[in-house]
Amino acid sequence: MPAKTSSPKSVAHAFVKAINERDIEKIEKLMADDHRFIDSLGAVVQGRTRMREGWAAYFRMVPDYTISIEETFSNGAMVLMLGAAGGTYTSDGQLRPGT
Repeated sequence: MPAKTSSPKSVAHAFVKAINERDIEKIEKLMADDHRFIDSLGAVVQGRTRMREGWAAYFRMVPDYTISIEETFSNGAMVLMLGAAGGTYTSDGQLRPGT
């Protein structure tokens, strides 16, 4: 049986789904070993292991973080997803009523 291949678009959507499920194991499996993340301040985090730690910390800080995708465009290996992301900041990982 031939190996199952995934399109870049399906991988990008699987990544968002794993984030919305806060499934760090799935997120980690979808990242390349040399995965590189650049935040809005320009700080760079490189590597699957460091990103796994980063996602775990982020989900403690924003435990209800979700991404909604409205449109997806792809061209070869490039994928652009448009939508919104949001969540509630907590200092201790606990959501409180009314927040």
